[in-house]
Amino acid sequence: MTAADLIRKDFEDELNATRKILAAVPDDKMDFQPHEKSMKLGRLAGHIADLLNWTAIAVDENKLDVAPGGKPAFTPLNPTSGKELVDYFDKNAAMAREKLAGLDSDRLEDTWSLYRDGKLMFDMPRWKVLMTFNLAHIVHHRAQLGVYLRLNGIAVPGVYGPSQDDKDAAAAK
Repeated sequence: MTAADLIRKDFEDELNATRKILAAVPDDKMDFQPHEKSMKLGRLAGHIADLLNWTAIAVDENKLDVAPGGKPAFTPLNPTSGKELVDYFDKNAAMAREKLAGLDSDRLEDTWSLYRDGKLMFDMPRWKVLMTFNLAHIVHHRAQLGVYLRLNGIAVPGVYGPSQDDKDAAAAK
């Protein structure tokens, strides 16, 4: 198994787990915010779906400026419904899978750079961008979203096996 194969496998596992959490987001909780410094639930969920766009950039490009000329490079998703969120995620997940399918292991050691308004934020190998800045970033925010769901009394689906909510639902049958 090549390094690119391992990355594809990790992405596939985490994309499936992430979709389960995003599918649990209810339409009426998009404005929930646990703290004034926290993102709203809808924005956090949208950020998770947005992060898949970085997969294509990390595979196809050697750099990204997130604020060229001091202005944001893209408009983030602020979904108004769970359906909009999951549809957007599914579209981005299909694109990420397509980009990763064409990823050659030889390119994984290439340097990839992130800039903000022309200033270098970091350089790292492409494999590390994909695994940390992209995939681990998604997993990190997915865990935050699970807490948001829990705070709202919404069942949290299991991602690495059954959650307590899954076990409770099974016991109630």
